[in-house]
Amino acid sequence: MAGDSVISPQRSKDFGKQEHGCDHYKRRCKILAPCCNKIFPCRHCHNETSNSLSNPKDHHDLVRQDIKQVICSICNTQQEVTQVCSHCGVNMGEYFCDICKFYDDDITKGQFHCNDCGICRVGGRDKFFHCEKCGSCYRVDLRDNHFCVENSMKSYCPICFEYLFDSVKSTRIMKCGHTMHMECFSQMTMQNQYRCPICCKAVLDMSAFWEDLDMDVSILCNDCNSTSMVQFHVLGLKCRQCNSYNTRRITAPANH
Repeated sequence: MAGDSVISPQRSKDFGKQEHGCDHYKRRCKILAPCCNKIFPCRHCHNETSNSLSNPKDHHDLVRQDIKQVICSICNTQQEVTQVCSHCGVNMGEYFCDICKFYDDDITKGQFHCNDCGICRVGGRDKFFHCEKCGSCYRVDLRDNHFCVENSMKSYCPICFEYLFDSVKSTRIMKCGHTMHMECFSQMTMQNQYRCPICCKAVLDMSAFWEDLDMDVSILCNDCNSTSMVQFHVLGLKCRQCNSYNTRRITAPANH
């Protein structure tokens, strides 16, 4: 389908670069969603719109590989998926993946397509490797340095319940091998929750904290007013003089 004008001058491939797109991507094209035959700036815009419809039965996500038609943002020409507009000659995306039907003008993200994942990733191909057992790409510093859980990334974040495998948010691999969003992990630990929500194993090195719990602490008994040194217990601190648990801690461990 031709654009608004029958004749469009050939432009340089960089024309309009970084000037078009949406909150998710800078790109010089829109997509025609085959599932609902509507035009959107990107698949995330489609998913946000479709999943906010009042009728839950109408909620659906766009499968990126199903996209067949795009519309150039410069000349408004609808055409088959390709990097260079067939009408005005601009690059519709500085980065382009024909498999994922993905366009992005911001190549500082280091986009690359992982054949094993089947989707495009960001961060630079040389900085990531694909873990076959976990079923996803991880940073190279985690090669032989993480606990593998089969298809651990093909699951939902245990905090926000968003699907992790193709999430655009950063993820955190915990010591147990389970994964969650980095921001969800930070919020969890800020609330003094240090156990994996899935398997309950500690997500951080807790050895220093365990040592603190093993130390004797000084307490004041509210009943007999005596002070004594007792071993810390999470349920209560027992006075050595009158055996009362109506006590309060008056000093912290020496290394605090």
